[in-house]
Amino acid sequence: MKELLEKIKASIDLSPEAEEYVKSIATQKKVSKGDVLIRQGQTVKHTYFVNNGCLRSYCLDKNGKEHTLQFAIKDWWISDFIAIYNEEPATLTVECITDCNIIEFNAKLLNEIYTDYSEFEALQRKNLERHVVSLHKRILNQLQLTAAERYELFLGQYPDIEQFTPNYHIASYLGITQQSLSRIRAEKVKK
Repeated sequence: MKELLEKIKASIDLSPEAEEYVKSIATQKKVSKGDVLIRQGQTVKHTYFVNNGCLRSYCLDKNGKEHTLQFAIKDWWISDFIAIYNEEPATLTVECITDCNIIEFNAKLLNEIYTDYSEFEALQRKNLERHVVSLHKRILNQLQLTAAERYELFLGQYPDIEQFTPNYHIASYLGITQQSLSRIRAEKVKK
């Protein structure tokens, strides 16, 4: 909890009351590799802040193929935000790729923080701006870059992820087959 509060305080002045509210709606948890926090089709009530470890969100298409939307590592947030904000069943599954320490928030109570403690509005706006920019970059990269270029960007964004993430998760995130990922890696080694 201390790290999250320090991260918040680095961006905004946090009143003691607001800090206590954050603590009151948060639950620190240790979760194990393979644990599923959200399952596609269920009601989503929580969002998660990652203290350490790695999680991923993914969906299954009508043919049962996995498509990884996000990896969440230290200091990242993860949930199915579409389900939360549209009040509909989850379209994503969120699972732990490694053992993780997370902070779980009730999404409804977390959302109320913006009304009760206005200092969080600026922080949320900055977070949303960064998120929108990140999504736009990801979409443009998928449309404009080669698989090898997307892989290089991926390694820059998630420098040590290959140590604990199966190849098929990485390939799924990049929108390529495992065989293509192997070829890209082999070509990279040759250079």
